Amino acid sequence: MKILLTDAGGMLGRTLARRLAEHEILAADFPEWDVADDDGFLARTLDASPDVVIHCAAMTDLDECETERDRAFLRNEDGARNVALAAKAAGARLFAVSTGFVFSGEPPREPWAWSETDLPRPRTVFGMSMFAGEQMVSMLHPDSVVVRTEWLYGAGGPSFVHELAAAGATDGEPLRVADGLRGNPTSAETVADVVAFLLARPHVAGIVHATCEDQCSPYEWALELKRLLGGRFPRALAPGDALKPCRGATPQPRCAALKKSVLNVLGYRTPTWQKALVDFVKEEFE
Repeated sequence: MKILLTDAGGMLGRTLARRLAEHEILAADFPEWDVADDDGFLARTLDASPDVVIHCAAMTDLDECETERDRAFLRNEDGARNVALAAKAAGARLFAVSTGFVFSGEPPREPWAWSETDLPRPRTVFGMSMFAGEQMVSMLHPDSVVVRTEWLYGAGGPSFVHELAAAGATDGEPLRVADGLRGNPTSAETVADVVAFLLARPHVAGIVHATCEDQCSPYEWALELKRLLGGRFPRALAPGDALKPCRGATPQPRCAALKKSVLNVLGYRTPTWQKALVDFVKEEFE
C-alpha cells in the first residue's frame, strides 16, 4: 500500500515509518505539506493518490497551546479537517492520532480510566483543539479511525523519558517530578504496532484507544526509569532523595488514563508500560 504520513519526521512518524516499512511511505512534512493549507494539502494528496493516510501532525506543547489558542486550533482542528477532506477525496483510509487529554481529567470510575464511549470534556486548549479535530475527522470521513494515545515517548525523542535521562544534578538538589496525575506511559512502538494491527483490519472504524497497559504518575514513571538507568541517570548520584514528588505546573488532566475497550474486543493486548519501558531503555540507552 501507499501510505501518506503527516509529520513523518516527528517521533511517532519516524517510528511508524520504520514499523510499516514494507509499504510505500510518503513523508508529508511541513513546510512542503502544510495541513493548514486547505487547497494545497488537498491538491498534493490527490496527486499522490495514497491508499492510506496516517495523520500525526499536531501542535502538542501544552503551554504553547494555552498561550497561542488560535494557532492551536488552526493546526489541530483545521489541519484535521483538511486531512480528512483530502483523504476522503483520494479514496484513502484515514488514521488520525489524538490524545487522552480530550477528557476532563476527573476520573469516571475506579480504577481510573476513560473508555472510547466516555464523553470528552476537555479543559485545556490542547485537549479542546484535538477534540475539535476528532469531530472533523469523524464527520468528514466516517470510515476513519481515531487513535487516541498519551504520555508518548520514542526513539530519538523529544519526550519526558529523554528529559529525565539527560537531567543533571544542580547543587545536589532533588529533581522534582509531578505526582497526583494518572496516565499510561506509552512507547511509540506500541502505537505503531496497534496501527499496523488495525491496518490489516479494514472493517475497523471509529475511536480506538492505544496506550500501554497499567497506569502511574509521572513521579512513579521517573522512579522506574531511574531504576532501569541506574548510575547513568545523573540524578541517581545526587545525595539524599534524588527524586521528589511535587504538584505539576503544566495544565494537565488529573486522570488521562485510557481503557482499551476496542482492542480488548479485537483480542489485542498492548504491553504494560513497565515492559515497554524496559525494552525501550535497552534499545535507546544501552
